[in-house]
Amino acid sequence: MRQDVFEIIEANQDLKMFIRLQPYWYRQLMRNPYQLDKMETEATFFFKKSIQHRVTKFSDGVQMTYMLLHMVQAMGSET
Repeated sequence: MRQDVFEIIEANQDLKMFIRLQPYWYRQLMRNPYQLDKMETEATFFFKKSIQHRVTKFSDGVQMTYMLLHMVQAMGSET
């Protein structure tokens, strides 16, 4: 593996873990080191750190808060 690609992977814990879990990428980067960007994108989706996942997580938190607020209001109106 090229030294610059190896240093980038070593510096990023997510990439290091991803390449251990998906050894296919080690072989791919040996053949074509220019696919590093593609691997970074797939690692982001694998670890659910993409913008889409963050928005979904935030939305779920807002929905949970909204539901709890309505539950508290319903319990308060019963008395």
